[in-house]
Amino acid sequence: MSEYLNWRYATQKFDPVRKIPEAEFLELLESLRLAPSSYGLQPWKFVVARDEGLRKALRKHAWDQPQVTDASHLIVLCALKGIDPDYVKDFTARVAKSRDVAPGSLSGYEQAMLNSLKTMPAQALSDWMKRQVYLALGMLLAQCAHKKIDSCPMEGFDAKKFDEILRLKKLDLGSVVLCPIGYRAKDDQYAGLKKVRFAKNEVFIEK
Repeated sequence: MSEYLNWRYATQKFDPVRKIPEAEFLELLESLRLAPSSYGLQPWKFVVARDEGLRKALRKHAWDQPQVTDASHLIVLCALKGIDPDYVKDFTARVAKSRDVAPGSLSGYEQAMLNSLKTMPAQALSDWMKRQVYLALGMLLAQCAHKKIDSCPMEGFDAKKFDEILRLKKLDLGSVVLCPIGYRAKDDQYAGLKKVRFAKNEVFIEK
């Protein structure tokens, strides 16, 4: 795996002609769907922006960064604006159905989730959900690297404008981070740069 992680970098210039085969792209989406989250609650949705006109409109609110339009695909990773008791109860019911267990057997699990979320102030809950989105992003980046598909996680965009253009408010969502994916351009000057990371003895603390 380290071979692939050393190969990947935050691609600055994508080949606008080369497209990810649909079957491979669907596998990348599956890595998002199967990503871990706290309690398994999955407080996210992922917008796949395929329309060229839409992506041009979004690029204007991402500091005109070319990755937004030139990558094969653009994924906007979003967090829910809130989680209410009904969401938790619906999730618990799904767990019971999927695992073929009596719903009542999960009452303790359900109550633990409800109690935890109830005690969070609104801002803390929002921050928590955004952190879950980054777990999904990590899975996507790793899967892209494994397939030798380039990616570039991006926080440099106006979230309010993205939310407006993508009409996320009516879906009770907020954009958190972007991830254009595709294939690096042959003349991307960043592709050949040596990866700079702290040494193992500076990163890992043995106790």
